[in-house]
Amino acid sequence: MSDKEVRKEPHDIELPQAIIDSFARFLVPEIRKYYESEQGQREFEEWLEEQERKEDNK
Repeated sequence: MSDKEVRKEPHDIELPQAIIDSFARFLVPEIRKYYESEQGQREFEEWLEEQERKEDNK
């Protein structure tokens, strides 16, 4: 992007696919570990219950 180009969004940036892939390789296993933990399971169940309450209130 040249200095003269104006971005539509102030935080709109383009990252090389290699960086995105590298970040995903790091992040996905961490997310899996969290959701397999007791705390992650408990929070996921709470989230599911909250979603059900929202659906019931529609």
